[in-house]
Amino acid sequence: MNRTLMKITGLAGILLTLGISAFAQQPDFHKILQRVDELNSFKSDFSAVFTIVSEKPGQDPTVTKAQVFRRDSKKQFLIVILQPETQRGQGYLQVDNNLWFYDPQSRQFSHSSLKQNFQSSDAKNSDFNQQSLAQDYTVESYTEGTLGVYPVYILNLKATNNEVTYPHLKLWVRRDVDIVLKTEDYSLSGRLMRTAYYPNYVKIGGKYFPSRMLFVDDLNKGNKTQITVADPSTAPLPDYLFTKAYLERVNR
Repeated sequence: MNRTLMKITGLAGILLTLGISAFAQQPDFHKILQRVDELNSFKSDFSAVFTIVSEKPGQDPTVTKAQVFRRDSKKQFLIVILQPETQRGQGYLQVDNNLWFYDPQSRQFSHSSLKQNFQSSDAKNSDFNQQSLAQDYTVESYTEGTLGVYPVYILNLKATNNEVTYPHLKLWVRRDVDIVLKTEDYSLSGRLMRTAYYPNYVKIGGKYFPSRMLFVDDLNKGNKTQITVADPSTAPLPDYLFTKAYLERVNR
């Protein structure tokens, strides 16, 4: 083998080694999404009080307080409105694949959707539910960066089904702990619809749950909603909470 051929062969070997090394070092993003879901899902029941403050230009802020109950093992959740008084007793109940809205004034249930806005705020009904990023999305591309003081993976996600609230997401995931710090929510055409921030988390039952969330409407400038979470608990909940009968009698 002549010297030139040896150099080419050696260079090819180095490039191949670098390529294999780079491929081997690329994170398994499906597992990262699974870990994000796992850290935000509860094997036990979960409950907390949510305070939702919505702001719109030229209007006084609106404040809604709600008791939230989740049973992730059966994909159930219940939201009961505590304040304001005019909405007190209204509620949302998910059982199986059905989401119901209850109005105590009419004493009627109506079908709702996880894609709908919660109480005219910038939060979606799906924001109160158990997330399933690993099941509902695939990672199309990624970069590495920082958000504040935290090194993050910036993931571009595409939905695998039509049931999700947004068909495209951009996630900022902490690299030391698999929790989401920021998302950008996009329409099917790629238009930015909403930006969400999760600056604070509380650790409970070995899980991480966002204790403060900020949702910014990117279509209607100036519209934003902040949610703060208080009194989180993983104590067992009675089965009757996740029923229509409970919503009907909760404020009688």
